[in-house]
Amino acid sequence: MGGKRRYICLDGDYFPIETNLFSINNRAFKYGDAIFETMYVSKRQILLFNEHIERLFFSMKQLKMEADISFNSDYISKKIISLLNANKLFKGARVRITVYRDSKGFYTPQTNNISFVIEADELLNTKYEFNTKGLHIDTYTQIKKSNNYFSGLKTTNSLLYVMAGIYKKEKKVDECVLFNEDNFVIESISSNIFIVKNNIIFTPSLDQGCINGIMRNTIIDVALSYGYSVVDEAQLKINDLRTADELFLTNAVFGVQWIMAFGGIRYYNKVSKILINELNKTSSLI
Repeated sequence: MGGKRRYICLDGDYFPIETNLFSINNRAFKYGDAIFETMYVSKRQILLFNEHIERLFFSMKQLKMEADISFNSDYISKKIISLLNANKLFKGARVRITVYRDSKGFYTPQTNNISFVIEADELLNTKYEFNTKGLHIDTYTQIKKSNNYFSGLKTTNSLLYVMAGIYKKEKKVDECVLFNEDNFVIESISSNIFIVKNNIIFTPSLDQGCINGIMRNTIIDVALSYGYSVVDEAQLKINDLRTADELFLTNAVFGVQWIMAFGGIRYYNKVSKILINELNKTSSLI
């Protein structure tokens, strides 16, 4: 963003990003007592906003976080747009809202009241762009993801993803595939994963422990509307990756990303290219 001053939104007020706003007692810092949503904005249009807010409120309910009645979708939308204006982001942007329990106490909070932070960063694209240079991936197997109450929530307890990210950097690859404790493929570091075989699209079942991705669900709908068969309760093993015709990743910011290589195996990109084009059409970005 060059020399432009950047702002964040904390509980509805706007502050320069360099402002020291949090104390050592912040529960997101001390206990990871927080959840977040990351959204893609194109020309001030917040893509899949209602789906993100629905998941945010569901996660808050699961974690017994309590907000004032004024903390609703209209309020959040207005605060995001105001922040985009303050940061002069009128084309593409990545927006993240983090909700944390704002309370004293140790492991046991004194209250369940929340605070929130909204951040906005510039993106160069104003539609979902197909990655013509496909991703190179590896598997991360040192730590497996537990399949439990928290598995599908986007919390700030992200050490598994951090460690996988460090491994990715060490191995000089673009992404890593993660597994649950039963050795089923579940997701990548920042995305849901899909495979294509014999023109059928497969993605891991939510009950395997993967994040209930907004773009995952959107791409399933896009694929079905285009006429593809989709198996969204798949149990995938590593050999399913090796024998697939195509692999791709999905998340809210980049839409669809094609995987070109896994070890010595190379993949096509026909389906992923179709799906990102259809995604742009259904999102009214082209």
